[in-house]
Amino acid sequence: MNILERVYLDNGATSFPKAPGVAEHMAAYILENGSSVSRGAYSSAMDASRMVYETREFLCELFNFDHPDHVIFTKNVTESLNQAIKGLLNEDDHIIISSMEHNAVMRPLNSIGCDITRVQADDEGFVSPEDVEKSIQEHTKAIIMIHGSNISGSINDIKRIGEIAKAHNIYFIADVAQTAGVIDIDMKDMDMLCFTGHKSLLGPTGVGGFLIQPELAKIMKPLIEGGTGSASEQETQPEHMPDKFESGTPNVVGICGLHTSLSYILEKGIRNIHDYEMTLVEYFFNNFDQPNVRVVGTKDLSRRTAVISLDFKENDNAVIAFQLERKFNIQTRVGMHCAPSAHKTLRTFPNGTVRVSFSSFTTIEEVQYLIDAIDTLLKET
Repeated sequence: MNILERVYLDNGATSFPKAPGVAEHMAAYILENGSSVSRGAYSSAMDASRMVYETREFLCELFNFDHPDHVIFTKNVTESLNQAIKGLLNEDDHIIISSMEHNAVMRPLNSIGCDITRVQADDEGFVSPEDVEKSIQEHTKAIIMIHGSNISGSINDIKRIGEIAKAHNIYFIADVAQTAGVIDIDMKDMDMLCFTGHKSLLGPTGVGGFLIQPELAKIMKPLIEGGTGSASEQETQPEHMPDKFESGTPNVVGICGLHTSLSYILEKGIRNIHDYEMTLVEYFFNNFDQPNVRVVGTKDLSRRTAVISLDFKENDNAVIAFQLERKFNIQTRVGMHCAPSAHKTLRTFPNGTVRVSFSSFTTIEEVQYLIDAIDTLLKET
């Protein structure tokens, strides 16, 4: 088989390539503007401020939200989840999570020492909303749950879980790191949505954020406090939004890149992006036939993303990933994916999996190349 120069299949970690124009617009900001936001009234600063606000509006359009001033920028989804957890919870609170959560949720929760109920997902990674409801206690304060698994690609029913939370007067916080940009998400189904810009939103690393309903924003404490460019005569943190949660100079160049990628996604259409990615997944499922390789998770295209994990039963997963890159220039992600509880649920602990994750820029030819490369490797062993 002809060896391709580079096949990037680690979009579950960070997308590559980025949306068209992202790099160029980020460079243009650095070279031609360079101003901060909320710190100056001169023209270039005002231009930058307008771009940042328009990015908030793009996110509102993407997630069906009516409050651009309640769109907060952070550096990634991990920071957003830490803000949610450490700004809202204490050790006396009861929290409901799933067995599929990422360490971005588990580590801050364990740091606080909350009373945690971990709802067990099935062996494909799906959480039953009914099991979530059965876990509610008198002192339950919040449900925090991943939308799409970064290992199995399974998509949880966050709409139904949000309805349950609302009926019981419990906060619902959703981790949409793997689904933002490829699955329709409605902010009306939740109290807080935590996202990152560098995965399926096709933006740069170093920029993420959260959307928060006004009622929750009033009671949540900011994780970081300091200069906001507003109310500078005060030595206490302002309460008005978004300044309450945005201290320090923001990553304007990163937001510029996100502005460009969001514009591309909104023009392209989430449904079109999702449908194309599912054609890639369907092609892989229809053409990948290795009895000694377990495909983790469901093959139901309506319930998954383009994240696929493979468990090589008679081979070392790490060796397979290494050989895919060394011999065929195929870049994947191997290991525990920062989610040991999920791997225990999926019966892939402690060896982890070889994860391949497609994007809307992946081609059918690259998917076939992956299939052929794995077939060649297994014949050699």
